[in-house]
Amino acid sequence: MYEKLGELKEGYTKITDMEDKHSDMLQDIGIYTLAVDKVEVFSDNKKEQAILLLEGAVLLEWNGQSQEVKRASVFEDNPWCLHVPLGMDVKVTALDKSEVLVQKTDNETSFEAKLYTPEDCESTQAGEGMWDGTAERVIRTIFDYNNAPYSNLVIGEVISYPGRWSSYPPHHHDQPEVYYYRFDKPQGFGCAMVGQDAYRLEHNSYLTIPGDLDHPQATAPGYAMYFCWMIRHLENNPWTERVFEEEHKWMLESDAKIWPEK
Repeated sequence: MYEKLGELKEGYTKITDMEDKHSDMLQDIGIYTLAVDKVEVFSDNKKEQAILLLEGAVLLEWNGQSQEVKRASVFEDNPWCLHVPLGMDVKVTALDKSEVLVQKTDNETSFEAKLYTPEDCESTQAGEGMWDGTAERVIRTIFDYNNAPYSNLVIGEVISYPGRWSSYPPHHHDQPEVYYYRFDKPQGFGCAMVGQDAYRLEHNSYLTIPGDLDHPQATAPGYAMYFCWMIRHLENNPWTERVFEEEHKWMLESDAKIWPEK
């Protein structure tokens, strides 16, 4: 399912909801657009929460701790993301006009809250030196099963270079996933394929991806594409790897020949 959100207005913009909107994604996801000095308190007695600063500056307060965080651009700056268990309140005060993405899901496990800093983020230059650079992109992993096995969530980001492919070679996994997109210019666009369906991606849009469907995507020349990728682990089946489609695995071979061969 693909949807364009348009211009984000002050307040909350819902993307998914476990009760009523794309409930098959098994996550509550939305974006808070905050004016200067606006205060929001995030509290949930049943769900863990990941609170990701997209843009602006906010004061985070949780469990007797506090931290001012700033982010000028999702394209240039690595993320700040606060991850808290159920029952822990988080107070967010906007120090500047800000946009904050919140991802939640049910999780009865108690764990220590963690503020992931830009230095904590695992950043990988994927596709470098492969396929004539046509799928080179930056993959940022904030937390996943490797560093947060107690969580039912995964959250990360990708910067797709102009005219390049991402989520490539085509792959799938059992777990549902949501992509939220931005472009470095508002008229930017790209294309995503989910199984046999294709969608034109635009600024402030999102895509819900059911399990078992591959989802490669491309960015139009001239425009850089950002997307936040959010996965929900399944019971006794956490997301740990990408399962590449058999017919495209040949591209991963070290001596793969791409036309025109030289």
